[in-house]
Amino acid sequence: MSMNKSDLVSTVAGATGQRQVDVAKTIDGVLATIKDALKQGTDVRLLGFGTFSVGHRAASQARNPRTGEPIQVPASKQARFKAGKALKAAIN
Repeated sequence: MSMNKSDLVSTVAGATGQRQVDVAKTIDGVLATIKDALKQGTDVRLLGFGTFSVGHRAASQARNPRTGEPIQVPASKQARFKAGKALKAAIN
């Protein structure tokens, strides 16, 4: 089972007593702020929850599974999340 964005908005609205429209704007703002910080190379640390960061994947060589010919995979940046101690404890 998974929770999508509308489920999250409904749950937070029910827990806080706020309107779903206001909660959706707040969640959108938080996600946009995290995305902008990661674009700038800044980590986002939420104590008790976890850390969002940018990881770097080096260029590598792979093979096309159909033809077997080598393909150059370019270097890229990856969004990463590391759960904090309190979050790990809460789910275990």
